[in-house]
Amino acid sequence: MEIGQKVRVRRLRDRAPQDVIKRLGKVGVIQDYKMTDGSGVGLVVKFDDKFSTWFFEDELEPSA
Repeated sequence: MEIGQKVRVRRLRDRAPQDVIKRLGKVGVIQDYKMTDGSGVGLVVKFDDKFSTWFFEDELEPSA
C-alpha cells in the first residue's frame, strides 16, 4: 500500500475508541507511514471529515 492510495477499513485488531470504530467500512486516503513498535509499520489514514488515525496494513483493503 502506498501514500495517496484509497483504502477501506475492513477490521480492527484491538479495542479502539468510538471515533475509530465508526470508521469501519469507511474509505480514506493513506497520508503517511508510522512505526508502531519497532517491528511493525502502520498506515496513517485521513477520512473525508478530516479525521485521521493509523491502522495496521491487515486492517485495510484497497478501495476503488
